[in-house]
Order: sequence, then structure tokens, then C-alpha cells
Amino acid sequence: MQQEIHIAIIGGGPSGLFMYKRLIEQDIAGLKISIFESRKQLGAGMPYSYEGATAEHITNVSDHEIPPLVTSIEEYVQSLSETMLKAYGIDADDFNRYKVVPRLLFGRYLSEQFILLKRLADDRGIETKVYLSSQVSDIIDLENQNQVKVVVGSTDTYSVDKVIICTGHKWPTRYEGNVEHYFESPYPPSKLALKTNHTVGIRGASLTAIDAIRTLARHNGTFQRNDKGELIYQIDTGSENFKILLHTRSGLLPAIRFHQEEPFLAHSLLISEEELMLNRLENEGFVSLDFLFERNFKSQFKVKDPDFYAIIEKLSLEDFVETVLSLRGQKDPFEGFREEYQQSLNSIRKEQSIYWKELLAALSFTLNYPAKYMSAEDMLRLKKVLMPLISIVIAFVPQGSSRELLALHDAGRLDLINVGDGSHLEPGEHCGANYFYSDEKGEVLKTHYKTFVDCVGQQAMGFEDFPFKSLVDNGNISPAYLRFRSVDRAKAELLAGNDHMFVASDGAIFLQVPGIKIDDRFRLVDQRGSSNDRIFMMAVPYIGGYNPDYSGLDFCASTSSIIAQQIAEGG
Repeated sequence: MQQEIHIAIIGGGPSGLFMYKRLIEQDIAGLKISIFESRKQLGAGMPYSYEGATAEHITNVSDHEIPPLVTSIEEYVQSLSETMLKAYGIDADDFNRYKVVPRLLFGRYLSEQFILLKRLADDRGIETKVYLSSQVSDIIDLENQNQVKVVVGSTDTYSVDKVIICTGHKWPTRYEGNVEHYFESPYPPSKLALKTNHTVGIRGASLTAIDAIRTLARHNGTFQRNDKGELIYQIDTGSENFKILLHTRSGLLPAIRFHQEEPFLAHSLLISEEELMLNRLENEGFVSLDFLFERNFKSQFKVKDPDFYAIIEKLSLEDFVETVLSLRGQKDPFEGFREEYQQSLNSIRKEQSIYWKELLAALSFTLNYPAKYMSAEDMLRLKKVLMPLISIVIAFVPQGSSRELLALHDAGRLDLINVGDGSHLEPGEHCGANYFYSDEKGEVLKTHYKTFVDCVGQQAMGFEDFPFKSLVDNGNISPAYLRFRSVDRAKAELLAGNDHMFVASDGAIFLQVPGIKIDDRFRLVDQRGSSNDRIFMMAVPYIGGYNPDYSGLDFCASTSSIIAQQIAEGG
């Protein structure tokens, strides 16, 4: 009799969708899949449902940048009725694979892909059970039975052979709901449907901030075309004092979408296990960040763009980042944004990539796999030096959002303050928040906002935030950490007030990084240091220490492939 293998996917959003696809593609005998989704809809997850979007929100990726599913977005759009196309503002005759789409429509597309995958699974004899509106409250590893128990709610339990955690985004709240008009994220965006006849403060200038801007702007005015066909913003009666003020550490706006020649460039740059091992042998067991920067970024220009390579050949990672940021910082952020908008239009019209940006995005993605082998020093460099630049460049703000930001700024309704690294935020006593930062003279300023939205984006969650407490209590998970290469550097961090450090019994000093420890196959690593063949983790917020790049659908596609292959091989 054929032996059955029962796999539970916890979370039916985009991560769960790609995981389901990969499992179906593997030739796994006796496969049975159960999918547990807390929402009423499969596929969309938070970003592409009403929890993360309303009609004004659009994707920052197009069809040709999305890892293949069953059908393409272009095919899906062509299948929609005229009524549906009109509802989402899409002209099917003018649509192509390079266009972005409304996020809610993309959510419908992902839901349909789940239906198509289910049919494919049925055809291959793979039994699939879907549990909607099912909140998984705990996961219990039954090591002696080689099983895992999934607990839904307070009473329902299911025994399976393997669990893959795909729970997606997490937006915890601490003060929101207790302090009026203080929002710790802009999600769901329906809560920002506010008439605000005052200045609204926003922390951050990421895509998350743009989500908040698009919603707030529409409830206090309208976007229109003038006689020249230019987008302008008209304020509503009753919102005459409405304005949005962004607070950023860099004083910069994010980069704008451009034409990508190789949307899956990162996959061709992934480092083999042999090359990784060789570099570790040369660096006392660590993977060198400088090696990764040289291999996956600088050296790629030798053939593609020799002139650019000649400029950056001698630059260190720090020098390169400083050069790029200083060039942007020399301009008014909105004027620089306006210039970049024109560059992006030229890139798309001519179908010519801005190659260094494309390659920087690829570098960011390829840092995920080896990050767990970096020294603590290099991880601190990565977070302090490189990631701030990467977070700006790989935002890929859609052109439609860019036009709205410029229209708001031209109307005097949107501006930006550079608050530097030393700023901090406190919820207001009754409403909004107080923002503290130093001006150019070093004087600490305090500004109160009646409405404030924290838009720093998805943050990595700590070990203590892990949601499945039985795995914590039974030692099935362990905190993620990296060893310092230099004792002197470790001491310097301690003296600087870094309290995320500890000394092991052998005297080695470690830096605790966010989230939990996983191995190269995304298996949980327990307190004994052993990998767990029964439980896999691809929920990004809880593995941010070992996966510093949040790469969306690309991450979902590549990680699910690694996990499915491991399971197919019997792991």
C-alpha cells in the first residue's frame, strides 16, 4: 500500500500559493495537502486584499517581473468581462505584460491561480483540503511520533507529517486603538479614510508611506488633469489646512520603476555551495560581505557597462554607498524625484534598463542565502551601510504613484523632513504623536501631529514575538545569532550600548539578530542546534535576521522551491 505524506501549509496568501505550486510539481508519492488560511480568500494575503489595499493602490511589479504561476496576468486580464475591466480602470486593448495593475485585482488573479492549481492537483491525484477562516493558534511538534499537531482556534486539532509556515505579514499594535489618530501601520487602509484639516505626520517614505499618502489624499481632495494634461491636486472644502509631512532618516524619496532587462537576474547570481564554502574557508568560517559585493555587484559591470565599472572599480562598499547617496542628497528630494521620474519614463519607452539599480536589487536578493554565515560585524555593516541604499533603490515606485506625489508637492500638500538617525517617536497623550529630532544646529525639536501614521514598513519580528508558543516552550526554535570575528569590535558595540549581545561558554561573543534560526533548507533549528525535518519556515517577519531582504514574490518562489525539493528528497 502506498504510504501517504500529509503536509500542512499554514497561510494561504502568496507564500502559501507558491508553496502549493512547488509541492504539486514535485513527484511525491501519496501526497496530501491541507491549507489553513485565516481569511476568507486564498491567494491574496494581506497586501492584495482589503486588509492591505483599496481601489487606489497598485502593484509595484508587472507581469514580466512575476515568477510564473499557471497563467499570466496578461492572459487573466484578457479573460475579464468589460464590466470587471471598467471597475478596475483597465483598457484590455492597451494592456501588456509590462503594466502594473490595481492590487485588489492582483489579489483576484492570485486567488484564481489557487483554483487552477487545485484542479491540477486533482488531476494528479493529490488530495487538497482547504480550511478558510481558520486561525492556527499553535503548532506542536510530536517528535517521538514523527508527526506535527496543528491547532486551530481553541479546540480543533489536525495531525500531519510536515508543516510549512507561510503566515506572511505581521503588523503588531501597541498604542493604536488607545490613542486616537495614532496608527502603527497604514493597514487596513480603510482606517485612513479621514477628513483631516491639519498636517498629518508620517514616518518613512517607503511604499508603505505611499500607500498612506494615496488614501489620505483622496479623502481630502481630488487629482485632476489641467489644460496641458498634467496631473494636479485640488483640495476639498473643509480640508484647506490638509498637508502630509514625511519624516525620513536619509532625507530621500524612494526610487521609481524602470525597465528591467532581466527581471530574474538574481537567480543567475546565486552562489553555489562550493563557492560559498571556499570563501568561508578563506575567512575563518565567515562569508565576506565585501566578497559578495564584489562578486554579485561590481564585477558584473565589466562586460555590461565597462564605463561604470571604471568609476566604481576602486570603491569600497562604504565608498560606493556614500557616493550614490551624496549625489541624490545634493538635490532637493522632490526635484531629484522629478528628474528620476523622467529617467524612468525614458527607460521604459526605450526598453533600456538602469542597470546598476537592477543589479543592486539582484544583490539584495542574493544576500539572503549566505547572510546566516556572515560575521556579526558584516551584518552590522549590511544593516547600517548597504540596506538603507537598497531600501531606497528597490522600492520601484510605480509611475502613477510618482505623478501623484509630485502633484501633491506642487500643490503644497506634501513635503519631507530629514530627521537623521537620532529621531524618535512618542504617542500623544490624547491623540496623534510627538516627533523628536535635531535640527542642523543640534537643537532638539518636538512637533505634535494630531494624526500620525507609522509607515516604516514590515519590520523583522523578534524571537519573543514568535506566535506558536508550544514550539517556543518545547525548545523547537532558537534565537538567531551571528558570531563576532573581532573581540575589539564586540567590545566597541557593548560600549556603544548594543544590548543584543551575549558571551558563550567558550568566550565567543555573539550578536542576536531578529527572529529565529533556520538552516539552508528553511527548517527550524532547535535549542540543541538540530534541524527539524518536520517543520519549515518561510514567514519572512520571523526570519529577518537570516534573510535581511524582503523580496516579495521572488522570495516566495525561490524559498518554496528549496523547501519542496527538500521534502521530495525525503527531508
